[in-house]
Amino acid sequence: MIGLPMTETVPPDSPPTAQVTLPDGRVEIAPDAPAPSGPYANEDLLPVPVEKRTWTTYNFSALWVGMAHNTASWTLASGLIAVGMDWKQAVLTIALANLIVLVPMLLTGHAGPKYGIPFPVFARASFGIRGANLPAVVRALVACGWFGIQTWIGGEAIYFLAGKLFGDSWANASKVGGYAWTMWLSFAIFWVLQVAIIYRGMETIRRFENWAAPFVLVGAGVMLWWMSSKAGGFGPLLDQPSKLGWGPDFWKLFAPSLMGMIGFWSTLSLNIPDFTRYGRSQKAQTWGQALGLPTTMTLFAFLSVMVTSGSQVVYGEAVWDPVQLAAKTDNVFGIIFALVTVLVATLSVNIAANLVSPAFDFSNIAPRKISFRTGALATCVLGVLIFPWKLYSDPQGYIFTWLGLVGGLLGTVAGILIADYWILRRGSLDLADLYRAGGRYWYDGGWNWRAVVAFVVGGVLAVGGADFHPLIDGRPIPALQSLADYGWAVGLGTSTVLYVVLMALRGRDKAAV
Repeated sequence: MIGLPMTETVPPDSPPTAQVTLPDGRVEIAPDAPAPSGPYANEDLLPVPVEKRTWTTYNFSALWVGMAHNTASWTLASGLIAVGMDWKQAVLTIALANLIVLVPMLLTGHAGPKYGIPFPVFARASFGIRGANLPAVVRALVACGWFGIQTWIGGEAIYFLAGKLFGDSWANASKVGGYAWTMWLSFAIFWVLQVAIIYRGMETIRRFENWAAPFVLVGAGVMLWWMSSKAGGFGPLLDQPSKLGWGPDFWKLFAPSLMGMIGFWSTLSLNIPDFTRYGRSQKAQTWGQALGLPTTMTLFAFLSVMVTSGSQVVYGEAVWDPVQLAAKTDNVFGIIFALVTVLVATLSVNIAANLVSPAFDFSNIAPRKISFRTGALATCVLGVLIFPWKLYSDPQGYIFTWLGLVGGLLGTVAGILIADYWILRRGSLDLADLYRAGGRYWYDGGWNWRAVVAFVVGGVLAVGGADFHPLIDGRPIPALQSLADYGWAVGLGTSTVLYVVLMALRGRDKAAV
């Protein structure tokens, strides 16, 4: 096998790699060797010892059940109904997207159980010890956006719930910035609630996740029963026709919708090592994710489109936001149950998916100064500054702008990680060097400029021609408009090829490893 060099320079007195490989292929720091230390290591970023990698297939499946059953997942499918698809087209689009995104999810997740490392440390192999901050910060900022969107949804639930309890004085309060001041207060209350939970630590989060997922699934089932009873049975829900048909109008919408659906979990396809690092084996993470992600998302999508189709029958329009749909009932018990379900679901996924991982990402910037807790607080603040109410204001902007941009950029990073780990290194990493200046992942001053070039070029091609409405008017690079509908695939494919080529050119006059 012809390998490519992994370092710009490796000092001649560089210490031997202090790691051991177990019979099952898992790797850890040698028991008699000191743990990595210095400016690029802290307790949160160090490899998980093998004896603490205990997650089973069930644990990974349960993780996906907990994360998939949330309001944002609901609005993915219901949003497709709102823009003209019927239930079959919406479920097909989401099922296919989740099968596609499962592939990079499993490929990047492989490094977790094998080496016990989180995403920002994994990214050091390709971007460099310091350069890994680039994809880590990009991914963290995306998480901040998701945190803000989910917090706005949770605030909506509080606002509508309080409106039913306190009446018009709450629901029709004077407006500030286009929304009732009570809506802003609800947003703030939900924000503070999440900060309080994250401050209590990971054990509180784990206990909360244990019961949240089944509660949310029951809530979705109750909402389906309620809507079908109002519509006169399941027949009218299934019979709602597509406004697009199966002709050119559908296929024109299908590509950007598919990329948007992929973009929804493209964040997790990068930082999935943050979770798989606790895996007992590769089999556990592979089967756990394969059983948990596509099946759960497809089932939840089906529930969502059935309820949204029912809203077309009952109210004459597709109500894609479950919070606003639940608020339409006059049954006080029903709305309380529905909105508490939304609240629990939003709290569950937001803390697990949008606070834990960016906390690691921000900690990677300055491991000695930024702790996990500090990184989580930074996420909470930035989640407000990103104006999530604008992103979530309509399904067009939510699906095609926000999710499309996210998918395009993160697909680019995924391409580089997969190319480096699988094509160039064949799954082989040096644990000690991932934390050490001057080692094989130091490149040029801690940066691998080839990865940066591949990221920039892939990112520009993926999102440069996208319509940024409602964030801004127009397209940054109109000439790239034809690529915008396929942003995730363009970003992933471009960065993969370009990174391999640049690394190959680098290796022409260097010894193979």
